[in-house]
Amino acid sequence: MSTIQSRIVRYGELKPCKTAFIDAHTPGSDQKENFTIIGGGVSESPDQHVHITDKIGFNIGAAGQPPKCRNSLHSHTTAEVFFVAKGRWRFFWGLHGTAGEFVAEEGDIFNIPTGIFRGFENIGTDYGMIMSMLGGDDAGGGVTWAPHVIEDAQAHGLMLGENGVLYDSKKGESLPHNVGPMPLLSEDDLKAYPEVPVDAVIGSYVARYWDLMALGANKPAVVIGENGIIKDKPGFEVDFLTRGSAVSSPVAVEKPVVLMPVRGQWRVRIEDHEVVLTNGDTALVLPGETYEAEPSMTGEASLYRITATDDPAGATWTG
Repeated sequence: MSTIQSRIVRYGELKPCKTAFIDAHTPGSDQKENFTIIGGGVSESPDQHVHITDKIGFNIGAAGQPPKCRNSLHSHTTAEVFFVAKGRWRFFWGLHGTAGEFVAEEGDIFNIPTGIFRGFENIGTDYGMIMSMLGGDDAGGGVTWAPHVIEDAQAHGLMLGENGVLYDSKKGESLPHNVGPMPLLSEDDLKAYPEVPVDAVIGSYVARYWDLMALGANKPAVVIGENGIIKDKPGFEVDFLTRGSAVSSPVAVEKPVVLMPVRGQWRVRIEDHEVVLTNGDTALVLPGETYEAEPSMTGEASLYRITATDDPAGATWTG
């Protein structure tokens, strides 16, 4: 079993992959960085570094992008949840990204419904980071790209094989003789990807940071769960903790728990190992261990806690 120390990942120690996805050479998307913190992630590149390889039923990752850099339109078959760690981000959806959009500020969280094409763009003034939670150990079997994304990528030297692996012609690579290109979705296929109106998305799948600060003032706010602010059963639950709802006494863990601070300094104790974590840091607690998490300094403090559940990873739960 991995050690407690190896299950703590600092923001400053994250190792990016700059060739994680098919749009890595496409202008406008060619400066993005992908991070896999816990689990296998959804990268299409063998260059992807995985910080914590434990399989816990869901994945934790991150996307880092400079201003005006965007992640191209794609879809997932399991949950894709983001919260903004740094910067200001525009999320958009629909086959061409025109069905709806909204701007997320630091601490805001978005549970993107499965089965719709989605993308995101850093619209801030500095390098930005969004942290991700992906359903399932295999993150839903990967990514489905909008057809025009695959075509644009090929025009800039990157080909996606039907095996889900990227081949870079700029490195002299080509599709192996026994591997065909990833087929494009047909017009009939695309009918299964709805153009969801903006009010349906923001009304059901977005939670704003300052609302969570109020709701979590005295007890943890259930953000994503069967009875959460965002009602879903993606294979994990997400809670939001503040200074007034911190874990000040040891809690025994029955299922994997991930702690991800948003604001402030948090003293996290797992068994007899104690560290101070802050925005962008991640800690994994495994079944059989105990943990505590409370602010170590005065001032604003907030933290997302993600707990595995017995619910299978899959399509967005609609009750």
